[in-house]
Amino acid sequence: MEISNDSGTKKPKRLTSVVWNHFERVRKADICYAVCVHCNKKLSGSSNSGTTHLRNHLMRCLKRSNFDVSQLLAAKRRKKDNPVSLANISFDEGQRKEEYIKPTIIKFEQEHKKEEIINYGSSKFDQERSQLDLARMIILHGYPLNLIEQVGFKVFVKNLQPLFELQPNSGVEVSCIEIYRREKEKVYDMINKLYGRINLSMEMWSSIENSSYLCLSAHYIDEEWTLQKKILNFVTLDSSHTEDLLPEVIIKCLNEWDIDCKLFALTLDDCSIDDDITLRIKERVSEKRPYLSTRQILDIRSAAHLLNSIVQDAMDALHEVIQKIRESIRYIRSSQEVQGKFNEIAQRAGINSQKPLFLNFPLHWKSTYLMLETAVEYRSAFSVFQEHDPSYSSILTDEEWEWATSVTGYLKLLVEIMNVFSGNRFPTANIYFPEICDIHIQLIDWCRSSDIFLSAMALKMKAKFDKYWGKCSLALAVAAVLDPRFKMKLVEYYYSLIYGSTALERIKEVSDGIKELFNAYSLCSTMVDQGSALPGSSLPSTSCSARDRLKGFDRFLHETSQNSNPPPGHSALPLLLE
Repeated sequence: MEISNDSGTKKPKRLTSVVWNHFERVRKADICYAVCVHCNKKLSGSSNSGTTHLRNHLMRCLKRSNFDVSQLLAAKRRKKDNPVSLANISFDEGQRKEEYIKPTIIKFEQEHKKEEIINYGSSKFDQERSQLDLARMIILHGYPLNLIEQVGFKVFVKNLQPLFELQPNSGVEVSCIEIYRREKEKVYDMINKLYGRINLSMEMWSSIENSSYLCLSAHYIDEEWTLQKKILNFVTLDSSHTEDLLPEVIIKCLNEWDIDCKLFALTLDDCSIDDDITLRIKERVSEKRPYLSTRQILDIRSAAHLLNSIVQDAMDALHEVIQKIRESIRYIRSSQEVQGKFNEIAQRAGINSQKPLFLNFPLHWKSTYLMLETAVEYRSAFSVFQEHDPSYSSILTDEEWEWATSVTGYLKLLVEIMNVFSGNRFPTANIYFPEICDIHIQLIDWCRSSDIFLSAMALKMKAKFDKYWGKCSLALAVAAVLDPRFKMKLVEYYYSLIYGSTALERIKEVSDGIKELFNAYSLCSTMVDQGSALPGSSLPSTSCSARDRLKGFDRFLHETSQNSNPPPGHSALPLLLE
């Protein structure tokens, strides 16, 4: 930067607005930019532009961490008051300090007390504790119970501690069950002390022996503001567990853990599960919670399962074309001579793709998408290749190439959205709404295709999507509204694109649903100590490196921000939503 000696030059104006804590002012030539320090997006930094557009950007910046300073200070104080020692293995709170050995980082419970730390210096042998340690080792590593009957293990233990008496398999099994009982009690106490609510997910599992299992997991936010997951039950379903009896099995598990009064939502892995099953569960829970209706116990279905299902519809529709492409690639890769001839044709056709042709793995649809994407790039080479090699028989028509190109574009969107879901270690509900809305908008557009094949395929995909949307749209919208970056604005934006002239009615349904939940929580809320803030954490990123899906929302926010002042009122809810 050159410094002028002219005393008449004005000093740059001091940036006083707090918004500049999140932007860096950069000057290029005669143009001044404001660069967001979170996402590196360039906006106008001229003094004539003001800071309103910068505030609007911060409000919906996807890479900006959203937490309060008081939360960080509370987290630091809590960390200072509770110093973390070396992690330890601890199962029994009644064990004495001198009976422990200081181990490596392995945890079986959320909290440990100072007196539970194991000490290497102890020479006292405890048969009961050692027996439990052996059982823990078997549980932790999944060893078979007959490990203790193997000669090598017996010799190793005898030389390590001659006083230790190995128990029979039945004795180790009893120890394993005892550990399970203690751990279950700890989880039970922890869940029942929660101030918040619990989301219960239900997944159906199957084995290669055609055995069926039901896995019930509790998802909740603990007092440290950390998302937790605990498997509550893993139940074997025999032939007697028909769909009529399945709700009774689930209700029995809920009663066992006494969490029906804390239940907020039921998440199932399949949209095809009978609605009567969830309705019976919700009605039984509502009997113990008269202040909440069945509508307020949200019924959620797996978004990942939905994506896999509609992708399978596309794959089934394009099955013959996919098979032709696979056979074409297999033939080209059959010999170096054929591969060399094809590469020469591709080079003459001006194809500069660095991606090699490869065969997909049929069980993984993402690999099929990548195979199609690469093949489409070599389309012109395939067309010329058939003229130079009479042995090449898996020839695609122009219409089939058009289908492959269109379906590849459909799959690209679904792959990007699936990557958003799987890219978060703890995908919370607020990241789903914009992605699912994007699918909804695209399906509407695909159904309008003039190609009968493509429109029929899209209609089949949309039929499954509509079933999911009817069950989950309210819950997803509520989660988006509670995201401080978006609030009701994101719902208004997407619903106007999806519903058009009837958008206001749909937006009112979301608003009424939020008010209903707000009133229910106000009625049954538990007294919580407001003096200590919970430590904050950044919201999960909804990465959009491949596509800026919120460009339209950016314009919508700018256009509607002129009239964003909330009407006066006594309730805190309008202030929360505006």
